[in-house]
Amino acid sequence: MEAGNHTGVSLFLLLGLSEDPELQPFLFGLFLSMYLVTVLGNLLIILAVSSDSRLHTPMYFFLSNLSFVDICFVSTTVLKMLVNIQAQSKDISYVGCLAQVYFFVVFAGMDDFLLTVMAYDRFVAICHPLHYMVTMNARLCVLLVLMCWFVIFWVALVHLLLLMQLTFCVGTEIPHFSCELAQILKVACSDTLINDICLYVATGLLCMLPFTGIVFSYSQIVSTLMKMASTEGKYKAFSTCGSHLSVVSLFYGTSLGVYLTSAVTHSPHRISIASVMYTVVTPMLNPFIYSLRNKDVKGALGRLLS
Repeated sequence: MEAGNHTGVSLFLLLGLSEDPELQPFLFGLFLSMYLVTVLGNLLIILAVSSDSRLHTPMYFFLSNLSFVDICFVSTTVLKMLVNIQAQSKDISYVGCLAQVYFFVVFAGMDDFLLTVMAYDRFVAICHPLHYMVTMNARLCVLLVLMCWFVIFWVALVHLLLLMQLTFCVGTEIPHFSCELAQILKVACSDTLINDICLYVATGLLCMLPFTGIVFSYSQIVSTLMKMASTEGKYKAFSTCGSHLSVVSLFYGTSLGVYLTSAVTHSPHRISIASVMYTVVTPMLNPFIYSLRNKDVKGALGRLLS
């Protein structure tokens, strides 16, 4: 491949999940179906929360924000893949690739942050129920969400600016279905030491700190539940956490699976398949988890659809 700086490279090639032409119609149908289910499911959650006054509480405010982020997250990667399959093309522009990296980091980080904020909300509701409405007031809820957006916007911007300093070769092939930051760094033609350090530090802080917050919140919740004398009270308190705990397990479980896959194998194909789990499958399953495990959401959806 001919070497060139980032100003001379106008296109990258996304190799996708498979280069078999006979498999492309199946992949197009599969991912189009998953995308439509994801958008429709999360949109229904947003409409149910906004239309039902009984769901105008901090927990469901954060849930509607999570649904909005999931729609944006899956749209960032899947739409371009569907366009490329339909057009029988592998091209993505340099600017388009940078934009995809930026928004991928933003929405993945927001997923992480919102799950942490939701864990804190459950901690206050169960461990300090008498102070819940005072502590989790509307102003604090909005402030927490805005603070999450502010932090992740700047983190993504730092990654983007560092990425723009790298040089790439003409005809660079990305062995993935989207412009994921880690995959972009692997195909760069210049030294990526600073980018790698920044990626590891940011990933460590943005994953470990929220995860630690979630673990702390649930350790306090379990401790409080153990002290409850009423079995009915324990069940009711835990049922409000069940959906969130399932989504947290799914998010961190699939993310850990992608990390372990990339550490164990150097096969780009297997890494791409593993990435589908947390970029597509997780946002698609979240609405089902909340609607099936939560009576309030089920009731609101029923009233909305009827």
